Amino acid sequence: MTTHALTQTEFLAYGAESDYVGVLRLNRPELHNAFGDLMIAELIKALDELAALPGLRVLLLESTGKNFSAGADLNWMRAMAQKDYQQNLTDAGALALLMEKLNSFPLPVIALVQGAAFGGAVGLVACCDMAIATPKASFCLSEVKIGLIPAVISPYVVRAIGERASRRYFTTAERFDAATALQLGLICEIAGGEIANNEEPTALRAKTQPLIDAIIANSPQAVVAAKALVAYVADAPLSADTIAETSRRIAAIRVSAEGQEGLSAFLEKRTPAWQPSFSAGQ
Repeated sequence: MTTHALTQTEFLAYGAESDYVGVLRLNRPELHNAFGDLMIAELIKALDELAALPGLRVLLLESTGKNFSAGADLNWMRAMAQKDYQQNLTDAGALALLMEKLNSFPLPVIALVQGAAFGGAVGLVACCDMAIATPKASFCLSEVKIGLIPAVISPYVVRAIGERASRRYFTTAERFDAATALQLGLICEIAGGEIANNEEPTALRAKTQPLIDAIIANSPQAVVAAKALVAYVADAPLSADTIAETSRRIAAIRVSAEGQEGLSAFLEKRTPAWQPSFSAGQ
């Protein structure tokens, strides 16, 4: 496995960490990875560049420091309070673009969450395909505490935790723990038992590795197509058009090069050409 250097910006570190694994790391620990307009712009640019990197199979969204992200930067919120409606609309549009790009990133995205994930950070987690948190991680949709609402992130959070839970946590701004986040479906696993703060990144990576290995063992084309299929079916009515489109998609992938290779490998009881001969964790 070849290791690669990450691109370092003012607020982020990102790039291909290895042959198959991309990383997008929030890197503003002194302010608990809180984000404002400049960090949002960096995140959008990073996602575009990561989507264009050849060979990647999976993307990890993680952070440095004690907390995943405290949500919106206080200075940014203070500045927006002084701006008019149109300026606030433009600002909200940038955050909406970030959420859409993360949600629709072509590869599977796994969030690794330690410490607090508050406000808009809950939206980042909800936009990922999978999320793993440490036992001490906590979450809060805190917007109503300061007279706001979690509007831009709401389409993704409601899809992740459901309408009923959203009605509660959008309006109470209660802080909830990793066990509750697991029950709600915001995260898919908790990384172990008692973990010291300095061991959290290692524990998260260890818990994530089986998911990474499982993804890179599969057909790269089929993984991308499967993620796109979920997005299409989740928003489509059960109609003749939906049935026809899903039939078209399976027919197209069956006759593709990777579809043919996968079927041949299965019938011939051999390893398909796309599968690495080593674990991504080695």
